[in-house]
Amino acid sequence: MSFFGLFKKKSDEVQVGNVEDFVSLTRVYFQSVIATNLGITNIRFLPDVANFKRLFKVPTQGGKLGLAEKSAARKMLMHDYGLPESFFKEIDTSVKRNCRTQNDIQSYLFMYQGFSNDLVMLMGNLMQWKLRMPSFFKKALYGMTRKSVHQVCTKMVWKADDVHKTAAAVRQYKERLGYSEQWMTDYVYNIVMLAKKEPRHKDNDKADKK
Repeated sequence: MSFFGLFKKKSDEVQVGNVEDFVSLTRVYFQSVIATNLGITNIRFLPDVANFKRLFKVPTQGGKLGLAEKSAARKMLMHDYGLPESFFKEIDTSVKRNCRTQNDIQSYLFMYQGFSNDLVMLMGNLMQWKLRMPSFFKKALYGMTRKSVHQVCTKMVWKADDVHKTAAAVRQYKERLGYSEQWMTDYVYNIVMLAKKEPRHKDNDKADKK
């Protein structure tokens, strides 16, 4: 499912999309921050913002790319995923710290993508059995997510080599980007909850029954 499936209509209800949609919408926000901070006018530098503008027909505010897109993405993330104000403040601070010129954009986007990919993959590995808990145990799942994130950020030695290497990479990304454990918890928790709502593959169902 692509970013264009961000909202799915069923009857008169508007439903939140899947994991890919959430991740893409988060990228729209920080790409919009980059645009406003650096005065980017070429939208080709910001592919997720370009898709977002086309999909939701967001007009450019005051002739400055990023202002209206930032506001719209932030509103959706807060309303549909319950993200707190601090989540966006950390993105603002991270972008300001790491993107001081247009030459920094590609390296920042590459670094953030690596951080997101490694974090999600690692947490999926560490929380395997916990992901099968019913979604209505939201408080318990949030607590488990926070505990797992804390482990990743503080535990230096892991038995499995791949887990050890990925955890080390996540900690390095965390320090360079400037994101806190709280930010990581909020980000991963939403992905966990959305992943639980997605239809499971038949192969996985068969494997569970064995």
